Amino acid sequence: MKKPTSLDLAMIDDEPGIARPEATPVLTEDCKAQVARGVRHIIEAVSQHVDAEGTAGTPDRVARMYDELLGGYMIDPVQMLNNALFTVDYDEMVVIKDIEYYSMCEHHLLPFFGKVHVGYLPKGKVVGLSKIPRLVDMFARRLQVQERMTQQIASFLDDLVKPRGVGVVVEGIHLCAAMRGVKKSGAKMVTSSVLGGFREDPKTREEFMAHLRRDSSVSF
Repeated sequence: MKKPTSLDLAMIDDEPGIARPEATPVLTEDCKAQVARGVRHIIEAVSQHVDAEGTAGTPDRVARMYDELLGGYMIDPVQMLNNALFTVDYDEMVVIKDIEYYSMCEHHLLPFFGKVHVGYLPKGKVVGLSKIPRLVDMFARRLQVQERMTQQIASFLDDLVKPRGVGVVVEGIHLCAAMRGVKKSGAKMVTSSVLGGFREDPKTREEFMAHLRRDSSVSF
């Protein structure tokens, strides 16, 4: 196998001039008004000080916030990745780890956040380096559960890039478990999805996990 050159490695990142899809608003103006009214009702119910200086603009601010936090619904992932698939003579494992993400739990509308680690075995194609974090961000910026988000990232990469295998590990701290309920602020949830060679070959899976443990806070 030919050793990748600096030109080959440069191709792994985005090419200049490629249009990056921007998230369009999730909420129409009517929807924003509905959200704002709902937030106003919540403030009235719990404090009755909805028109106080600090909360007078809160309903509209929250509506705009959801527009940003849920922007992943409006990004076309196929368009995003098809612009950054490159033919490279490289067939060893590619690992992108410690990708920060922030998402919103669909059960309690509280945030969960952490890191995503992605690995794949190329089969003639590699993905632009910045596209993997963008893909994570797209699936995270939705009403989510961590288990589904993990599977979505792995399945989409497998379907579009068609590598010999994919592995995704997600670490998450859930405020719905830290602020309420069991109130365990130090609890961390870890989920994984392995496909193709990562599922079929224990040595491939172990190589992936070894990459994650190396020079990292990952402790599994």
